[in-house]
Amino acid sequence: MHDIKASRKMENGIVVSFEVNGKNEFESFNYQELIDMKVNALDLLDRPMSYRIDREGHKVVSTK
Repeated sequence: MHDIKASRKMENGIVVSFEVNGKNEFESFNYQELIDMKVNALDLLDRPMSYRIDREGHKVVSTK
């Protein structure tokens, strides 16, 4: 799991950025994926550092 550093709204979802071995990586999630994971899209945009990403499982989880 990697800490999310930033998030940005896209047309059909949200793209998040995180570091892997000192390199910035990006992954996008559509709104339905976020709803299925019970992730509040507005909260992810407002407080991205409160979330972590599991790249292998293509999941976002809250650190709260």
